[in-house]
Parts: sequence; C-alpha cells; structure tokens
Amino acid sequence: MSAKTMVILEELKSLTMLETSELVKQIEATFGVDASVREPIIIKRDRIDNDEGDEAVQTEFDVVLEEVPADRKIAVLKMVRTITGLGLKEAKDFVESTPQVVKFAIALSDAQDLKQQLESLGAKVSVR
Repeated sequence: MSAKTMVILEELKSLTMLETSELVKQIEATFGVDASVREPIIIKRDRIDNDEGDEAVQTEFDVVLEEVPADRKIAVLKMVRTITGLGLKEAKDFVESTPQVVKFAIALSDAQDLKQQLESLGAKVSVR
C-alpha cells in the first residue's frame, strides 16, 4: 500500500459516523456511484484440510435484523445505534427498512450474542 493511501486510511479512521456518511454521499455525487447495499454480501468461507477431504467451514456470520414490532421499535433502535454507531436518523431509517444486516462477517459466538440481545428486545433476528 502506498504512503498516500495509508495517510488517507488513517484520516478515514478518525471520522465520526456523521462525517463518514457525508463523505459517502459526496463520493457518490462526485463519481456517480451508488454505495448502498442491494444484495446480500457473500459470506467468506475458509477451507480446512482433514482426513476425509476438503470441506468448507463457515467462519464468519452476518447478523440480520428481520423484523421489529412497532411497540419495541425504540428499544431496538437504541440497541442498533449501540451496535453500529449510527446516528439517530440513520438508525431509525435502518430499523424501518428491515431486513437489514446489523453486523457483517463476525464470529459465530459474537453473532449469537448480538442475536440474543436483539431478540430480548422483541426483534426477529437471524444469523446467516
């Protein structure tokens, strides 16, 4: 990686979620691209050698918010903000446009913990 890209990457790490959101909008407008997620992201899989041959083992999971009951929306919205770091408006839009992936490519134990936390608030959640 070049020194220039490393400097840019370090600058990006220091942005707030709001600043990042504004940057994405500016990049979309400037370059005529769309950064929104339209299709589910393919889960990465690792290969493990064993005596019976190669077998794909899923090591990364996505936590998907499937449905939020209207009476539990505020509690779920607060949890989504905590998990994702989104602002209030972004989190509200996120919760209202389910199904949405809350976390991408995380360990199974972390995915199950997030699922349990969200389900305890009344949300319908799946791990893929």
